[in-house]
Amino acid sequence: MNAPNLRDIQSEHDARNVPLKKVGVCGLRYPVTVLDKINKTQNTTAVVDLFVNLPHNYKGTHMSRFVEIFHKHYSTIAMNHFLAMLNEMREKLFAEHAYGKITFPFFMKKNAPITATPGIMSYMCSYEGSVGKNERIFFIAVEVPVTTVCPCSKAISEYGAHNQRGIVRVKLLYSDFFWIEDVIAAIESCASSGLYSGLKREDEKYVTEHAYDNPRFVEDVVRDVYLALRSFPVATPFAWFSVEAENYESIHNHNAYACAEYGKLPQEIF
Repeated sequence: MNAPNLRDIQSEHDARNVPLKKVGVCGLRYPVTVLDKINKTQNTTAVVDLFVNLPHNYKGTHMSRFVEIFHKHYSTIAMNHFLAMLNEMREKLFAEHAYGKITFPFFMKKNAPITATPGIMSYMCSYEGSVGKNERIFFIAVEVPVTTVCPCSKAISEYGAHNQRGIVRVKLLYSDFFWIEDVIAAIESCASSGLYSGLKREDEKYVTEHAYDNPRFVEDVVRDVYLALRSFPVATPFAWFSVEAENYESIHNHNAYACAEYGKLPQEIF
């Protein structure tokens, strides 16, 4: 049976003379496979955003092609494959630029510090890239939950000090291969303490006392993570990165926040 001659409205001319910076799909949930330092790979689930630019003279884009192209690549999303996927999207949709971001939980086995009670921690990560005819940009971002003890509270109190859970967000312009696990370890070492999913009483005692002995403001965390990334063991140092820390304050009706950036970004496509 011959396919019906269906009208392609998306490709028709638009006379409003308004180019669109981004058109595409967002919030697509898909299984993906990412690299794992211990197990080589791990399976997780990503939320996917995919876009291209749309010239002023096109009425719309073909949304189904975003999913079709991503489906071809979802099982291999390392940097080179991710950028190749975006370039294929750009070419097949006749666009100048393509942009993609996938956000996913990254799981790590983490034993308690004294009893070695096993547990699994999750860290939100993302890959983000943009591709033009002569440009390739790729970022990796990691969110790490931490504990911080307030240095001021410790200094002025006769006993105790207020502490809180916080989050450290790092975004790195990719320059050379590294393991996400090593970035997580570097960030946790800059806080009062890292978090664990399983702790016995002996572990709680150690974590509490370790955090108390290592008080940190959000400013301290950001500066220490900044220095750790500047000396991170990669063959090609990071040309740009950002660090944010946010404490979910336990005795204030607000959060504490600090951020810093290093380097200069190339001209971003999106």
